Amino acid sequence: MKQLKRNVAIVCGGDSSEHDVSLRSAQGLYSFFDRERYNVYIVDIKGQDWHVELPDGTTARIDRNDFSFIEDGKAKLFDYAYITIHGTPGENGILQGYFDLVDIPYSTSGVLVEAMTFNKFVLNQYLRGYGVAVADSLLIRAGYEQLVSDDEIERRIGMPCFVKPAADGSSFGVSKVKNKDQLAPAIRKAMLESPEIMVEQFLDGTEISIGVYKTHEKSVVLPATEVVTTNEFFDYDAKYNGQVKEITPARLSEDVTRRVREITSYIYDILHCNGIIRIDYIISKEGKINMLEVNTTPGMTPTSFIPQQVRAAGLSMTDVLTDIVENQF
Repeated sequence: MKQLKRNVAIVCGGDSSEHDVSLRSAQGLYSFFDRERYNVYIVDIKGQDWHVELPDGTTARIDRNDFSFIEDGKAKLFDYAYITIHGTPGENGILQGYFDLVDIPYSTSGVLVEAMTFNKFVLNQYLRGYGVAVADSLLIRAGYEQLVSDDEIERRIGMPCFVKPAADGSSFGVSKVKNKDQLAPAIRKAMLESPEIMVEQFLDGTEISIGVYKTHEKSVVLPATEVVTTNEFFDYDAKYNGQVKEITPARLSEDVTRRVREITSYIYDILHCNGIIRIDYIISKEGKINMLEVNTTPGMTPTSFIPQQVRAAGLSMTDVLTDIVENQF
C-alpha cells in the first residue's frame, strides 16, 4: 500500500514588524520542501486572520479548534507545522503552546525555550550561568525608566552601547548610542517595539552567524558566515537591503572555528533545542567568543544565512528539511 503524504504547514506572517520578511522565508521554504514526499501549504497568520493558500490560488480559513481547513469540500488536518514567523506569536512560545494543545508537532523548540530565547536579556543571564560569554547589559521596563539613570548606564555599560528591544525578534528599534544625549530617544524608539528593552555593552570584533540542527541520528554544525557591513551595525538595511557582505565560510582560524562549533553545539544542548537554530557571535581580536543572540526561526529565503551555510556544507536544503520533519515521527 502506498504511504500517504504528510500534510505540512509552513506557518508564516505574525504580528511583528517583520511580517513581510516572514512571508519571504515561507516562499523560500516552499521552494526547498520535497513536494514528492509532502503536501506543502503556506499558512499566513496575522492577528485573528488565519488562512491557508490553496493550490488553485484561493485561500481557506483555518479552523483554530484543530488547525484544519476545507479543501474540495473536505476537512483536512495538518501532520506538521514548520514555523517561520519572525517575532510574535511564532518566536516567543505562544504558537508553540497552541500546537501543543492541538497535538501537532512543529519545527522549533518548545514553549519555555522559545520564550527564553525571544527575550535576549533573560537568555543572556541564563547562558552566563553555563559559562557562555555574553556582553554586559541592563534591563529597562516601560514605566520604570527612572530606575536606571543615564549616568548608571554610562558607568556600568560604557559608550558606545546598543539599545534594543529585549523581547522582539526583529531588527527594528535597535540603536547604536555614542553618548548620553542619545540614550532617551534610543530608548523611546526601542519601546515602540517592546515594553522591555536592554542596554548592551558594545563589543568590537568580527561578527559571525552559524546554524546548527540535530536529529536522533546526527548533529550538524554548519559553516559560519562572516558579516561585514559599512553600516554602524548589522541593522535592517544591512540584513535585508543588501548593505552587507556575507562570507561563508567565515575567515576564522582553525582554532577559533573549532571553538565556535563546540560552543554552538553546547548551547543547542543546554537549551534542548529542536530544528534549525542560528547563533550570532562577536569574536574579539583576542579570540574571545561572545554570544549575541539565539535565533530559533532563522530567515529561509534562498539568500539567507542558513541556506547559504547548507550549500557551503555540501548539503541540500530539501534533505535537511526532510531530516528535521521526519525526526519527530
